[in-house]
Amino acid sequence: MWALRALCLAGLGAAIGGGAADQCSWRGSGLSQEAGSVEQLSLHCAEGSLEWLYPTGALRLRLAPRLPPTSAAVKGGSPPHVTACIKPTGTFRGAQLYLEREGVLELLLPEAPRPRARCFSWLPQEKVALFLQATPHPDISRRIAAFRYELRGDWLARPALPAASLSAEGACRPCNDTEILMAICTSDFVIRGSIRSVSNDAELQESIIGVSATRIHRQKFPLFQAGGRAGRPVGSIRTPLRCGVKPGPGTFLFTGWLHFGEAWLSCAPRYRDFQRIYEGAQRTRQNPCEFPVD
Repeated sequence: MWALRALCLAGLGAAIGGGAADQCSWRGSGLSQEAGSVEQLSLHCAEGSLEWLYPTGALRLRLAPRLPPTSAAVKGGSPPHVTACIKPTGTFRGAQLYLEREGVLELLLPEAPRPRARCFSWLPQEKVALFLQATPHPDISRRIAAFRYELRGDWLARPALPAASLSAEGACRPCNDTEILMAICTSDFVIRGSIRSVSNDAELQESIIGVSATRIHRQKFPLFQAGGRAGRPVGSIRTPLRCGVKPGPGTFLFTGWLHFGEAWLSCAPRYRDFQRIYEGAQRTRQNPCEFPVD
C-alpha cells in the first residue's frame, strides 16, 4: 500500500499523451505509457466513461464536474456534498481502482469485480481523485479496465443508491412530507401507478419493481413506454434489496433518479397520502412547486 501511495503522489511527472479524451470521457492504452509512470487525467462532466486498454503503470483521475449549487448551499445550510458513483463493465480486468482522499487510498474496485455501482461522497473543499493501478499479468492483451461514472450534487438529500457508503437507514426509510414535496419538483421521473411485480437480484443486491403507469407526470428519458394492459405504459424501478420491498395493492406516486440508464426509487407515497400532503402545503403556501392533483 505504501508503494501505491508513493506512486500516486509522485505522479506529477507522468506522460500525458496516452489517450483520447473530451471533457467527459477518456480512452487510452497502457502501451503508450512509460513503465512505472502515472498519467494525470481530469474530467469535467456530470457523467462519462473511462476505458483503459492493456493497463500498464497507473492513472490518476480527477473528477471536477461543473455542478449547479444545491438547495442547501442556496439557503445557507450545511455545505453541499458531491456524490459520485462508479459502475465497472462486465469485462473489467487488469487493474484495481482506488479512491484517493486527502492522500489516503481506499479500494473501490478489485480486479474482476461484480458489475454493480460503488458510490462515495465528499465536500467541495476536500481533495479527492480516482487512482487506477495496473495489476501485473504475463499477458495483458485481453485486459481492459473500463467503467462509467455519474456525479450529482443532490443525491445525499434523498439517497436511494446501492452503495455501502450510503446508509441503509437513509436509503430505506419512508420519505417525510418535506422530502415528498421536494421529490415531485426535482426528481428525474414522477410516475403515478401501481405495482405489477417485485423481483430480487441477489448478486447485485437490487430489487426490481415492475410498475404499470396510469399517468406520467414527468420523465427525463423514456423509461416508461406503452406495452401493458389497455396500452398503459410499463417500466421498472430499482431499489436496494435490503429495503425489503413487497408487492401490494393501491396507487402510488413513484419518484426517483436516473442512475446509469436505470430508474432508482426515491419516494413512493400512496397517491391518496400525497394528495393530503400537497393540498395541506397549498393551503399554507408551502408547496415548493405547482403539481396537478386530481
